[in-house]
Amino acid sequence: MVNIRDVALRAEVSVTTVSHVVNGTRFVKEDTRARVEEAVRTLGYVPSAVARSLKHNTTHTFGVLIPNNSNPYFAEIIRGVENHCYGAGYNVILGNSNDDAERQTAYLRVLAEKRIDGLVLVASHPNAALRAILRELKLPVVLLDREVPGLDCDLVEVDHLKGGLLATRHLLALGHPAVACISGPPALSPSSQRRAGWKSALAEAGVARREGDLARGDFTSRGGYLAMQALLRQAPRPTAVFVCNDLMAFGAMAAAFEAGLSVPGQISVVGYDDIELAAFSTPALTTVAQPKRQIGTLAAELLLEKLKTGRTEARRVILEPHLKLRASSGPWA
Repeated sequence: MVNIRDVALRAEVSVTTVSHVVNGTRFVKEDTRARVEEAVRTLGYVPSAVARSLKHNTTHTFGVLIPNNSNPYFAEIIRGVENHCYGAGYNVILGNSNDDAERQTAYLRVLAEKRIDGLVLVASHPNAALRAILRELKLPVVLLDREVPGLDCDLVEVDHLKGGLLATRHLLALGHPAVACISGPPALSPSSQRRAGWKSALAEAGVARREGDLARGDFTSRGGYLAMQALLRQAPRPTAVFVCNDLMAFGAMAAAFEAGLSVPGQISVVGYDDIELAAFSTPALTTVAQPKRQIGTLAAELLLEKLKTGRTEARRVILEPHLKLRASSGPWA
């Protein structure tokens, strides 16, 4: 592999001069600079990112750690982070914790070893162990989608409770007498907040909740499928279901079709997230839209601002959801 000494030998200059040309750290005469740049091109020399990071105490690299890289919701957020970082001259290293606490900790340590300048984190297990390691690493952190109790850092999320209200109010306005909910994991704040919005909408409409009107999934399509099967075993079955993410909503609709029910003719379904696939399901999914690209862009902006200004106080940005009406919800006859 070509190293800096090879470049210096070909350009007939010192290693120090090559370093100044490559890093732009000192004025170098034009003819000398031209010889060094020609040697770099001819030899295909690539400066060591590690060495440069040690010299300048920055790598121009951010880490992004998410719970599940198979969920399109997170993929769309990452796109927003990457696009903004690329425009600012930063690279992104992506890690997937796969909803595993130990893997989450391992990835955090790997990212720290890569000398990242900051971290965008969607916590899969927002527990004491996570708080401890983040304090130990002393990295600028922006949390997305969910907070970590006891950790004072920047947060970008959507008003999940309001999203649950919007979805449930929509189904009640369509005349549905029984609106059930498929919730996500109970320990995750977005799930509990969306579920709280469902409960609040029923309460304000004076609609009593039945014991079997709540089923739990795991934010996967299979989880939504199994949860809908459980709801359809209730007597009487619900006429509409608010599902706390789009992947589970797809599984829920598959379970309804398998049971011989038409959507929305016999049962309406509303999801949450508005991932790109939601517009192309059959029927197209009515859902609560989150501004995913904006979430990612804001996360990158906050990290860059913290590095530039040295800001220490935490910022909390709460974005507004909105209802995206499509074909999976309809009036109760």
